[in-house]
Parts: sequence; structure tokens; C-alpha cells
Amino acid sequence: MTSKKSIEIEGKTVEEAIKKALQQLQLPRNKVKVEILSEEAKGLFGMPGAKPAMVRVSAVKDN
Repeated sequence: MTSKKSIEIEGKTVEEAIKKALQQLQLPRNKVKVEILSEEAKGLFGMPGAKPAMVRVSAVKDN
């Protein structure tokens, strides 16, 4: 049984944030639960300065 691990992380996109979290937790995608806290928002005309995506990734307990 694994201990309960959960992290919140941001990235330019939701997928990038999830990838970063999986690397930090050192877990495969099928061993975690992903909650999208906020999606990325692009700036006016695609300019930088937009909001990054934020996700919470939690390890799923092994049974």
C-alpha cells in the first residue's frame, strides 16, 4: 500500500502540468487521480501573460 501523496502544480497547459506532477511523484498516469483546478488562459491575441494551468495530482492507493 502506498502512502497518500498529493501535489498541486502548474504548467503552460493541463497536460504539461500533469507530466510535471507524474515526474515529481515518480508514478505512471494509471496510478494517480488528476483534478484540474484551472485551465490555461491565453493572453490577448495569444500574447504571453496568461494564466497557467493548475492541477492536483494524487497517488491512488494500491489494494
